Amino acid sequence: MRHSLPRSHQFYVTAPQPCPYLAGKIERKLFTALQGAGAGALNEVLSHQGFRRSQNVVYRPSCAGCSACLSARIIAGEFRPSRTHRRILRRNAGITRFATGPLATDAQFRLFRRYLDARHATGGMADMDLHEFAAMVEETPVRSRVIEYHLDGALVAVCLTDVLSDGVSMVYSFFDPDLRSHSLGTYIILDHVAMASEAGLPYVYLGYWVPGSPKMDYKRHFRPLEIFHAGEWRRLEEADISRVTATGIDRAAIGDQVSAIQLPATK
Repeated sequence: MRHSLPRSHQFYVTAPQPCPYLAGKIERKLFTALQGAGAGALNEVLSHQGFRRSQNVVYRPSCAGCSACLSARIIAGEFRPSRTHRRILRRNAGITRFATGPLATDAQFRLFRRYLDARHATGGMADMDLHEFAAMVEETPVRSRVIEYHLDGALVAVCLTDVLSDGVSMVYSFFDPDLRSHSLGTYIILDHVAMASEAGLPYVYLGYWVPGSPKMDYKRHFRPLEIFHAGEWRRLEEADISRVTATGIDRAAIGDQVSAIQLPATK
């Protein structure tokens, strides 16, 4: 299904399929392509409206009867690590960070395969080969970086990260599944908060927080957190969680959703 905004920008809707996060739910996404000289500006503007990038498309959940997926971002300048976070930082004090352009390597792919086999063996990426992995990393029309993390000379974690005008956006991360005691997934987020703060950028975009999903609910522990809800970013307060995460609320019709999207200003 195709929908258009002025200036002939086209949005599409995926076919319904089982939700990977909540049992018994059906997933549907609203998406558009990133292409040409305006790709960076479009990604920027849509990221500010709750969209996420995957290669050369940006998407946002548009599920009938469910609004559980909420785009989330950490307010980096106000973040204060918890006792658990401080313990994780101390445990990983020997890790070094190396940032490079969006180039895939054999070492990254080997780590990626180990991560998938241990954590997501039945997921949608389970069958990805080296060429598909390279496309995931390298097919980016926006400003992206590959952040590698090394411990004792070994590659232990990787994050594909987009750089926005107001923050860093964590597109996809993976890590050594054998280093469970290091809590590398949490460490990567903490390090991105540090990177954003060092660069004077206010936010770390985490992707979607899905309350009730064991895979995604961890994001609520990074405070202060903002969620994109009802067309605006709102600071998440504990008392608001049940109100903003109700899953029985119908979204607006697709056409109305598209008409409410703001696009980059033309020059």
